[in-house]
Order: sequence, then C-alpha cells, then structure tokens
Amino acid sequence: MNSPPVVIYKKKRAHAISHGGAWKVAYADFVTAMMALFIVLWLLTSSDQVKKAVGGYFQDPKGYGKQVGTTIAGTGESMTSKLDMSQIRQKLEEAMKKAPEFQSLKDHVVITVTGEGLRIELMETEQGMFFDSGSPHPSQFGSDLLVRLAHELGRLPNRLLIEGHTDSSRFGSQNTYTNWELSTDRANAARQVMQQNGLRSDQVSEIRGYADQRPRDAANPLDPSNRRISVIVKYLGT
Repeated sequence: MNSPPVVIYKKKRAHAISHGGAWKVAYADFVTAMMALFIVLWLLTSSDQVKKAVGGYFQDPKGYGKQVGTTIAGTGESMTSKLDMSQIRQKLEEAMKKAPEFQSLKDHVVITVTGEGLRIELMETEQGMFFDSGSPHPSQFGSDLLVRLAHELGRLPNRLLIEGHTDSSRFGSQNTYTNWELSTDRANAARQVMQQNGLRSDQVSEIRGYADQRPRDAANPLDPSNRRISVIVKYLGT
C-alpha cells in the first residue's frame, strides 16, 4: 500500500519584514541632518540681507512681515533686490534726460548699484558745479538737480544716506573751517533742499562728511571729481 503524500507549509517570519524597512528610517534621518548642516553652513557665508530674510521668514512664515522680492511697494517691510535698484536707476536716468541742462549734466552724475544700495554721485568741476566754490551752499544748478532727485526719490519707501566728499586741496586752517566741516555741511545742505522738495521728514537716515578720506579717484587726490555729494538709496530692511 502506498503512503499518502506529505505536504509541508513554511511560514515566513514577521520580524524579517519589519527589519527590512528600519534602514530607510535611519537613512531619512541622516539625510535630514545633512540638509540642516548644509543650510547652516550656507547661512554662515551669506550676506546680512539673506540672514535677515531667513530670520524674518521663521518669525513670520505667512509673509506678513519682512519679505524678499522684486516689488518695491507692498505691505510690511520688504527688502529691495538689485533688480529693483536697476529699475530705480533707469527711472532716475530717464528723469534727468528730460532736464534742459542734461548735456552738461550727464558727465557729472554717476548712478551705480552697489552692495549698500543705489549710489547717486554728483561730481564737481574745477570751477564748481553743484555748489558754489568753497561754499556749503548749493548753486542754482545744484539746487535744481537736488529738487528733481527729491521728487523722484520721495516716491520710494527706501531710506537715504547722504555723504559729502572733498578733494585733498587744503581748505581753511587747523582751527577754522576745514574740509571736514565743508563736506559735512554740503551733505546737510543737500538734505535740507531735498526734504523741502519731496523727501519725507524721516527718509534721510544718516548724514556723513568724509573730507578727502574716500576719494573717488585715489590716484589723483586733487581731481575735481573727488569733490562730490553722494546720495545712497538704501535697500529696504537695512
């Protein structure tokens, strides 16, 4: 007599299944930690503007506070990008082209986008152009240009910084009126004209007088272009 066939069933152990997915959780934790490390390293080498923007996001993730973008207007305090500054520069240049004295003006007004903001430099000639020679008082030509700038810049939410610079020609004596006083007084005179003609009363955040310590043409310290007024349109949030 033949014996009946014997069927053997093998059951898989449950612990093998659970053990197979554990490494995925550990790997995900490792990747997350590495990502956090890279973000920290990136922030350490980033500019102050980026750090402020990231900090603003964590303080207000919905974006009602500080925000990074290319829009000048908007609610809250936003940071203006270099793209925005280029657009402001273009508008200022177009406004100056409408001035009847543009041909004599174009070689003495330089507008550049810098890390500090949009820098507008009004450079003197040998005979003086924007200010009476040796005087803190703007010339009629200088006043007209400052008024034109005030009309344009007063529309912006950005704050302004105004600097005064001289060349290295000796002006006054050690105990009287010197290049230090002249550079500071010219910057302050520019502020007064601009605030009377379009700037908000709180729009100018700082006045600086550098005398001849920051020449535009360092190789020629007596060059007239070193005598200048600089109006800096600061990035929002700075």
